[in-house]
Amino acid sequence: MTNAFSYACRDCEGMETCPASVVAETKDEVWKLMELHAQVAHGEDPSDWDSETRDYLGTLIKTVSV
Repeated sequence: MTNAFSYACRDCEGMETCPASVVAETKDEVWKLMELHAQVAHGEDPSDWDSETRDYLGTLIKTVSV
């Protein structure tokens, strides 16, 4: 078994009804997919995320076995 990383948008406070989730080989790839999802699905600009927001979102990235 190998490890990968996942993020589920519904785990984010205020996004409980969003069905999106991603799984990728690296945390960097998950971050890029999270940012793209935020832009496309929620109209957010990830460049506006402050360090507190990024720290919080980072806690939502989980290690998974694949």
